[in-house]
Amino acid sequence: MSTIPTIPSPLKAVTLTHVRYERGDPLGHFLAWISLIPVFISFGGFFSHFIFRREIQTIFFFLGLIVSQFINEIIKTSVQQARPETCVRLEMCDSHGWPSSHCQYMFFFATYLTLLYAKGNGLFKNVIFNLFIWSLAILTVYSRVYLGYHSVAQVFAGTSLGIFIGGVWFWVVNTVFSPFFPAIEESAFGRWFYVKDTSHISNVLKFEYDQARAARKKMVSDSKSD
Repeated sequence: MSTIPTIPSPLKAVTLTHVRYERGDPLGHFLAWISLIPVFISFGGFFSHFIFRREIQTIFFFLGLIVSQFINEIIKTSVQQARPETCVRLEMCDSHGWPSSHCQYMFFFATYLTLLYAKGNGLFKNVIFNLFIWSLAILTVYSRVYLGYHSVAQVFAGTSLGIFIGGVWFWVVNTVFSPFFPAIEESAFGRWFYVKDTSHISNVLKFEYDQARAARKKMVSDSKSD
C-alpha cells in the first residue's frame, strides 16, 4: 500500500533584511537599500554608540524606538489590514501593512533627534543635518510605496504615529525621566558600565575636545615637573 507523500509546510523568510525590488531597476535597487536604514541605525548606530559612548539619553532614545515598534505591532495585529496586491510577488501577504513600521521607525527617529539637537543648540542651528535626517525619512516613505510593500494610507499612518510617539516620548524622557539621570549615573549599574549623562552640556563635542586638550597639557606639565 503506497503512502501519500506529505507536503512540507511553506518556508518563511526573515523579513528584517528581506527586501525585494524589480530586477534591472536601479531606482528600486537604491530604494531597497533605503528601506534597510532602520536596520543600520539599530545595529550600527545605537549598538556602537552604546559600546563607545554609554549615554543615558541615547539609551532612552533606543528604548523609545522599541516601545514605538511594540505599539506598531499591537496596532497591526488589532487592525489586520492587508498589504497591497503586490504582496504576492513580495511573499509578504502573511503579514499586515497598517501602519508601516519602517515609516513609524524613521519618523520617530527623525522627530526625537531633531528635538534633542534643538534642546541644546536651537532648532535652526543644525539645518543641514536635520534636512539630511528628514530626507532619509521621506525617502523611506517613498521606498515602501514604490517597492509595493505598503499603500499610501499605510505609510501615512506610520509617518503620523512616528512623529506623534517620537514627540511624546521626548517629552516623557526629558521631563519625567531626566531628573533620575544623575541617580542612574551614580548607581552601581552606571558605575560598572561607565554610563553617563551629558544632556546638561550644550556642546558635548567641544566639551570633550577641551577636556582632552586640558588633560594632555596637564600630563605634559606633570612630566616636565618630574
